[in-house]
Order: sequence, then C-alpha cells, then structure tokens
Amino acid sequence: MATIHLTKEQFMAQVYDYKSHPGSFKFLGKRPALIDFYAAWCGPCKMLSPVLEELSNEYAGKVDIYKINVEEEEELAMMFDIRSIPTLFFIPLDGNIQRSQGAMGKPQLKDAIERILL
Repeated sequence: MATIHLTKEQFMAQVYDYKSHPGSFKFLGKRPALIDFYAAWCGPCKMLSPVLEELSNEYAGKVDIYKINVEEEEELAMMFDIRSIPTLFFIPLDGNIQRSQGAMGKPQLKDAIERILL
C-alpha cells in the first residue's frame, strides 16, 4: 500500500470533517493514521517521502499514512497551524494527536508508530 495524497475534500471524508465538528477533532479513520504535511520543494520532505512509502507497506492494514501538500491545501495548513515542514501528525484511534516537526529517520518513525499508534 502506498501513501495516500489527500485533498481537502478527501481529508474531510476520511480524517476529520472540520466543518461539521468545528473545534472538536473527531477522527473518522478506521485505523490509526500518520499525516505528513509537506511541500514539493522541501529538501527534508523529499528525504522523508521514501521512508514513509516503505512504512506504508510495512504497516499496510494497520496504519494509514497520508500526505498533504501545504501549497495545494493552504486551508488545511492554516487550520492546523503548520509553520514548518515537514510536520507529522500521529493520530491514534483513541487519544490525542501528537505532532512532530522536522524529518525523522526510519528507526525513529517506527518507534513513534509503535508507541503512539499501535
């Protein structure tokens, strides 16, 4: 399974419908999720991308890995106060979103997925 690139509409259908539930995050996913807020020109984002692809295959059926291009989806970037990229959101099925800024190596990402999402 590859990472899934989301538009605002897809985000609202699969992750969080912020228009129906403003101010209270209600996760719509069926599996824990990792969201990568990135830009095509961002060097660290480019380094992170193949790692996320590998992890999406390793955790297929257990964790959904989404990508949101902050230049194409400015409304989402503003809503989640994305000020630097890459910014990663770890969304467990129950619990709070955990946010991480900057690129991580594969071992650190696997550890975060295991600790936070699974």
